[in-house]
Amino acid sequence: MSGTVTTLSEPGTLPIARAINEGLRAAMAADDRVILMGEDIGPLGGVFRVTDRLQADFGSARVLDTPLAEAGIIGSAIGLAMRGYRPVCEIQFDGFIFPGFNQIVTQLAKITNRHDGAVPMPVVIRVPYGGHIGAVEHHQESPEAYFAHTPGLRVVAPSTPNDAYWMIQQAIQSPDPVLFFEPKAKYWQKGEVDPTAPVAGLHQTRVARTGTDCTVVGHGAMVTTLLQAAEVAQSEGTSLEVVDLRSLSPIDYAPLIASVRKTGRLVVAQEAQGGVSLGSEVAATVTEHAFTALQAPVLRVSGYDVPFPPAHLEGLYLPDADRVLEAVDRTLQY
Repeated sequence: MSGTVTTLSEPGTLPIARAINEGLRAAMAADDRVILMGEDIGPLGGVFRVTDRLQADFGSARVLDTPLAEAGIIGSAIGLAMRGYRPVCEIQFDGFIFPGFNQIVTQLAKITNRHDGAVPMPVVIRVPYGGHIGAVEHHQESPEAYFAHTPGLRVVAPSTPNDAYWMIQQAIQSPDPVLFFEPKAKYWQKGEVDPTAPVAGLHQTRVARTGTDCTVVGHGAMVTTLLQAAEVAQSEGTSLEVVDLRSLSPIDYAPLIASVRKTGRLVVAQEAQGGVSLGSEVAATVTEHAFTALQAPVLRVSGYDVPFPPAHLEGLYLPDADRVLEAVDRTLQY
């Protein structure tokens, strides 16, 4: 079957959803052990159409429509990984990952360590996450910190179509379980995809825009917001350096710390709540390793410490370019 499937061969402009689709297609064509599992991912192609036509091309034995049972999906993937397969699970919406939380953090994350490295767990869990789509409760959340906090799990979040295309393939090749957080609000954001060579490793931080006055850092959909803020700041005479974490566990701190040593200031932005968060960890680590370079305290911009609100209030909850720029203005006052 894999020999008859056409994969992306030339650079082109694709939205993130299509880039992930093409990345999955390439991984499945290259390795018959790659199996997709999830609710409505077959003929429907998933609620966001990320798996569109993959069942038609690879068959129902490799693209499995599962029951609505996240714990069963993850548990089955663990068993398949033990038998040598490389399952890729789709969680339909971020808030639905919690019924499978026990399987992820008490089994998937620990099995390899429990067997002294003898049992790899090459399982990828795809999670559409974040706000900006006007959805109801359980359909837009930002739960990355739960999994980044758990030893044994790798956690990544692409922000561009090219990263999405390559990072999903790199995640599938990993011998360790990977939580792959997809910014669903940006699924149809287009960008250049080059299938000839990856631009970075799975866990490498990248500088998305160079600047001199202040570093702003985020991941996933927040990177677009930071780039928007940088454009506005530039028009007002302030130069922002935008850093895209890409990987949330492990975090590649070297490029971020180098940026802070250059600018002397840092604003950390995320959609998730601010308390006990990834932003808190980044702020603490940068302060520890670049304290003498900082000219102002590290500031955080985040969602508020309340449950993710209904659709008509999400605009008040989610950080936007104005909130980022307000933090930048505060740090420049020192």
